[in-house]
Amino acid sequence: MPTVSAQLDRIVDRSAKMIDLCVTLQEENDLLKLENQSLQVAVETSTEKIKSLEEKVKALGVARTLDGLNETAELLNEKNLGIKQKIDDFVREIDKCILLLK
Repeated sequence: MPTVSAQLDRIVDRSAKMIDLCVTLQEENDLLKLENQSLQVAVETSTEKIKSLEEKVKALGVARTLDGLNETAELLNEKNLGIKQKIDDFVREIDKCILLLK
């Protein structure tokens, strides 16, 4: 059976090892907390960038829709001008016919 002195020495050694382990774990914990904060900032930055890009995508969609509406309106205007021109031609022909009938 070990002596009291030997048992106390073992307890002191184990206590010292436990304290060293505790210090090491505390340092690792501090480093992990810093890394966690850094990653949280990166996530927030990425989230903000995603929101900004989503807004830009929506704006581009609206702009493209407006461009499409403008192109459609231009095509309708061109068709309307063509129809008006044909109507004017028909009216002239009818006027010529009326003059010939007189």
